[in-house]
Amino acid sequence: MQQIINFLIRNKNSLLFLLLLFLSLVFTIQSHSYHKSKFISSTNFLTGGIYGWQNSVSQYFGLRSENERLLAENERLRNLLSTYGKDTSKASVIDTISFPSPYTFIKADVYRNDYSKRDNYLLLNKGRKDSILPDMGVITDRGIVGIVENVSAGYSRVISILNSNSSINAGLKKSNQYGSLVWDGNDPNVVQLETIPRQALLKIGDTIITNGRSTIFPKGIAVGTILDYELDQSQNYYTIDVKLFNDMTDLGFVYVIKNNEKEEIQNLLDVDNEQ
Repeated sequence: MQQIINFLIRNKNSLLFLLLLFLSLVFTIQSHSYHKSKFISSTNFLTGGIYGWQNSVSQYFGLRSENERLLAENERLRNLLSTYGKDTSKASVIDTISFPSPYTFIKADVYRNDYSKRDNYLLLNKGRKDSILPDMGVITDRGIVGIVENVSAGYSRVISILNSNSSINAGLKKSNQYGSLVWDGNDPNVVQLETIPRQALLKIGDTIITNGRSTIFPKGIAVGTILDYELDQSQNYYTIDVKLFNDMTDLGFVYVIKNNEKEEIQNLLDVDNEQ
């Protein structure tokens, strides 16, 4: 113990300098968005390699379950192709390849997936060099996952739908009524759909989808089914518990959605806002 005290006394000036340097870096990153963005990008690059190695090991031992899932997806896609031109509106999960342009889907592996915290994120192995940018939607073949928050050259950080800062437009498949999809921080397989007007005709088991009222997700991406619902304190809007189609605790790969007409749409909206 005495040796530790003597070491601290001998090196007090150097240790004080390192402490002050650390605090100055923390305050600089927190108070400047540019530095914060660069720090997150650097973190993504450094942790991406570590989680990439870990993901490779996990994928090796999980090949059987992944193959079974891919076989199930291929079976569903073959069934949809065999009924091309017929009504597929009764499918429980919306087939993303049926959406017309302007959307492009970029496949990415999930290197890290948090789901036990209040604010959860994912790390993907694709980034800016793969044409991925912030504010792009992320889905699987079963439903939505989240929205890209930050990118580096080779990696992306995604705000999961299991995040207190996440709010996504979604609504009823059988009508045009919609609200905001949020998460209360409890069950990782259940999210909440808020501000659905009380005039809506609801039934447990009804399907919830994205409504296409943004440039992030196309209309019709699957979300889940109604598990329960109740009126809020104002008695004017429903809060709906939605059982997700995705198992958010078991995500191996995802698709990032690129809207090729997003810039054109945004420019038009910006003109309207200026008037």
